Parts: sequence; structure tokens; C-alpha cells
Amino acid sequence: MIGKVISHFKILEKLGEGGMGVVYKAHDTKLDRTVALKFLPSHITANETDKARFLQEAKAAAALNHSNVCTIHEIREHENQQFIVMEYVEGVTLSEKIKSGPLELKTVIDYAMQIGEGLKAAHAKGIVHRDIKSSNIMVTEANQIKVMDFGLAKLRGSTKLTKTTSTIGTLAYMSPEHLQNKDIDARTDIFSYGVVLYEMLTGELPFKGDYDSALMYSIVNDDPEPVSKFRSDLSSEFMHIMNRVLEKDPEDRYQYVKD
Repeated sequence: MIGKVISHFKILEKLGEGGMGVVYKAHDTKLDRTVALKFLPSHITANETDKARFLQEAKAAAALNHSNVCTIHEIREHENQQFIVMEYVEGVTLSEKIKSGPLELKTVIDYAMQIGEGLKAAHAKGIVHRDIKSSNIMVTEANQIKVMDFGLAKLRGSTKLTKTTSTIGTLAYMSPEHLQNKDIDARTDIFSYGVVLYEMLTGELPFKGDYDSALMYSIVNDDPEPVSKFRSDLSSEFMHIMNRVLEKDPEDRYQYVKD
């Protein structure tokens, strides 16, 4: 693909690959700007119903205009494969930042506020991300947060987890209700946001398991190790916030990010 021109985009380099597609850095020859192209797996739009659903979700995400959300410019198709043209974000993922250990409290607060602002903007438009995790969050050199992959967000409505959508979320970050095939809404993002917050503070994930079913059991049934076990610089108010965002029952969580 490198060097290939698709429409008016020249592919420059491969940026990454995951369950939801392959991402390339590209040059937009019409507007003379650098963009990222995400080519989606064919099963995402295997039939006209799936395709229409994807386009609806992508259209809603493209309407998001927020400094903490990666901007979607357009949706295109090449050789029957859909791809998303989006803002190119130069930086590292939050998961890469955390690899070297827990972050300083002031950094955690800064990043948490920015992630929260991005989620608040999405939820205000009825968009539930469903896949919030540290590897889906970019940090620029200027420490600006960009929440990625809102083009694959799940709009409120047909929100039940199915075999075809179960791979979308990464297990360790998924809410109990998501894992149990229950209706999900913005509160599932709040739980995943809590997992990311815990990870930033401790350098570890709150729920663990040697295999998928054990991890799923832990998320649904176990309480995580208190963050206070890992650090002593947190106020009681901060601890209360941590406990509440990770409540098993969505009714017991904060109902909105703005809370």
C-alpha cells in the first residue's frame, strides 16, 4: 500500500493495525494536508444493513467538533472496502505512556479532564463510544488528549452485544452490563473511563484474569484493589470518585460525565 494513491490520498506509511482495521498515514493531495486513513475489515459492512448502520454511526461521529476528539473528515470506499479519512494525530497512545509506570497526579487529573470533555461532547450528541481504553487515546507532544475511533461508536438504540460486535471492546475495559449483553448507554463509557483512570494512577488494570472467562468474572464480581494501596497522594474525594465510576451497577455510577 505504501506509495499507492487512492482517490486523492497518497499512502505514506502504516501506523497500526487492530481488530477494527488498518491505519495509514497519508497525504491529501487536494487540500495539501496530512491525514490518517482507517481501512475497515470487510465484515463491518458485509451487507447493506451493516453498511447503512456504519455510515449512520460515522456521520454522527463526523458531526463531533471537539478539541479532545479525533476529527473525522469523510467516509470513502475503495474496491468495496470502506475507509475513514480522519485527522492525523502525532503523538503516542496513553497506554504507551503508562508502560513506564503510574503517572503523576497532576498529569492524571489533566488527562482525565480532557478525556471527560471529549466524552461529554459525544454523549451530548447521543454517541456512546463502547471501546474506551488507553490504546484508543492519543497524547500529543503538547499533552493534548485525543479520543480516537468515534467513527466506530455505537449510537443509542441497538446497543446489545452480539457475537459480531463482541470483539469491538477490549475485555479488560468493558463494563459488567456490556459483558452480560444488557442494554448499554453512556454509563458504560463512564465505567471504561474509570478503568483508564485506575490504570493511569496505578500502572495496572483493576480487573485481571489468566483467560477471558476469568477476566469477565472478575469485572462482574470482584472489587479492584484500592488505589490507596498503590499511592498515598489521593484525597478522600478522589477515592470516592474512583470507587463510584467503577460501580458494577450502572445505576450506582455517575450518570453523566459532567457529574
